[in-house]
Amino acid sequence: MTAAPPRTVDLNADLGEGFGVYRIGDDAALLDVVTSANVACGLHAGDPEIMVETFRHAKARGVAVGAHPGFPDLWGFGRRALPYSAGEIERLIAYQIGAAAALSALSGHPIRYVKLHGALANLAVADPDVAAASVRAIKGVDAALACLAIAHGAQERLAREAGLATFSEVYADRGYRDDGSLMPRSQAGAFVHDPAEAVERACRMVRTGEIVSVAGKALPTSVDSICVHGDSPTAVVTARLLRERLAAEGIALAPFAGAA
Repeated sequence: MTAAPPRTVDLNADLGEGFGVYRIGDDAALLDVVTSANVACGLHAGDPEIMVETFRHAKARGVAVGAHPGFPDLWGFGRRALPYSAGEIERLIAYQIGAAAALSALSGHPIRYVKLHGALANLAVADPDVAAASVRAIKGVDAALACLAIAHGAQERLAREAGLATFSEVYADRGYRDDGSLMPRSQAGAFVHDPAEAVERACRMVRTGEIVSVAGKALPTSVDSICVHGDSPTAVVTARLLRERLAAEGIALAPFAGAA
């Protein structure tokens, strides 16, 4: 038995991921499509100028904003797992939330949630100690912030248990393993390059309330938000097609409750 589709769903993208004069992705175009923007906080990408610019443009377009903390790894774009202790990770996340909170307030568009980036997010799916550190950081800085967590992970479970407003995220353009974790980018099936295929997968997840792994296993899940990776060459096309397809199926886009 499949779940009834929600009347609304959030569409998010990771934005503000340039650094200095270097820019990644078409943030301006994506901000015309998405309903939530996860803004890099300066360690895996981003800087104060880019952050403020992104927050201001999101405000002008009515797009909700959240902090997007990652490992301090500009060279690897935050996609390499670094050997930090749980305590160090807690403080790294708190540090980045603080930066995002300050600059979003300065921009007149305060952050509403936190979503981890890259290798840090993947660790929080599988490692309860990392997940707990992330939850402590969010709750310790501002317990009113929501947690946007990868569906089926330890962070999602622990954030709910800690009383944080917690919302489940799925990926339009990433493949899943049988345990609900994302396929490593080095493996076949990790990334969906065809926008039409990504849209079909995302719509199926929203309609059925299930993630389907690369091997075909169905995993029931809540779908509060769909992510399209802002650094992907096909991100804008995928996001636009997905918005159109969801509308055609009677599903409107709106920020998830914690980001509204």
